[in-house]
Amino acid sequence: MAGLNARIGKAAATGLLAGAVGGLALLAGEVLAAKARRYAKPTMGLALRTSMGKLSAPTLRLVLLGDSAAIGVGVEWLSETVGGQLARLLAEGSAETGERHVLLSSVGVAGSRSADLATQVARALLGDRPDVAVVLIGAHDATSLRSPDDAAELLGQAVRRLRESGVRVVVGTCPDLGALRAIAPPLRQVAGMLGRRMAKAQARAVQAAGGAVVDLAEETGAVFRADAGTLCFDGFHPSADGYRVWAHALYPAVAKASMSGV
Repeated sequence: MAGLNARIGKAAATGLLAGAVGGLALLAGEVLAAKARRYAKPTMGLALRTSMGKLSAPTLRLVLLGDSAAIGVGVEWLSETVGGQLARLLAEGSAETGERHVLLSSVGVAGSRSADLATQVARALLGDRPDVAVVLIGAHDATSLRSPDDAAELLGQAVRRLRESGVRVVVGTCPDLGALRAIAPPLRQVAGMLGRRMAKAQARAVQAAGGAVVDLAEETGAVFRADAGTLCFDGFHPSADGYRVWAHALYPAVAKASMSGV
């Protein structure tokens, strides 16, 4: 009986090891496949700048910082980007905010991680001070396996610098990476887990630095998972519909920040 138990135990261990090796090989293959895909590229340069709304309305300077989301990779027109759609919502206003003349700019750079925000903050503070900054970052930190706490600390530093300069800050934390169709299961589930860890660390750091947090994964993840049309052709970057979903999720916090004192 002892010998039988030993053989069963050895067979089970061998099976588990084979399963683990096979799983790692599958994940490695999916990583290579994801890297080989054709992804959308920036089509409007690294900096967006426009104005929306009545010239007679109070001016609101809005700047976006972060990764490809901050410059609208995946769409062709500025009006389709998350910044353009946010600017339109702010310009139209509400009973609480009234209409605004929104001056929109972006200093985001595709592929950015939290370590790149220090340079972006310096660029955002050149010239006239923004009233509100929206930061969209975290996906590349998560997929590059950067420590969530380290990345969040750098994000917190950027938020603190903006706040000390008199800018109100809203951060859209790492989106739901488990909704990305550019990544096949089970790697997609792993990416989703990494994204959730990143978003939680980001939220803590941003709140400690005096910024407002919008949990994009919590607020919009279910929509992205259900509707493939929220992503552009590459299955990674949002489409115009996806950016609209994000803009509406961000709008309440941005509108509130636009009415707040420093």
